[in-house]
Amino acid sequence: MQKIKDGLRKFMTGRRGADELSLALLVLGVVLSMVGTILRFGLLDLLGMACYILSIFRILSRNIEKRYAENVKFVTAWRKYTSSARQFFNRLKNMRSYKYFKCPQCHSRLRLPRKVGEVTVTCGKCHHAFKQKA
Repeated sequence: MQKIKDGLRKFMTGRRGADELSLALLVLGVVLSMVGTILRFGLLDLLGMACYILSIFRILSRNIEKRYAENVKFVTAWRKYTSSARQFFNRLKNMRSYKYFKCPQCHSRLRLPRKVGEVTVTCGKCHHAFKQKA
């Protein structure tokens, strides 16, 4: 067993390995293949297979700098979408406790505890002071 581990370690030396983009491509390939099988639409199966091949290519690639740059772009875009979705669901969850609103000057999102009446709010980003009723 140790011989297999050493051989695999030697084979992967100098390669990028699995990262967020390659794992996302694998998941996308599985989803496309499953949907293609359920709907009996061969093109989706073919796209799923292309995702598998691209993911394996990325994992085994020796061009580490290029794969790293691709992964950074993907992670940046992915976090932008997931963080906005996470913030939206947090606002929904805390809607009874807090009132959410935007600063009239810089449009950053702010919150106030409910039932505090009308207060003067100072935006933490642009330091604009305005009255807001909660």
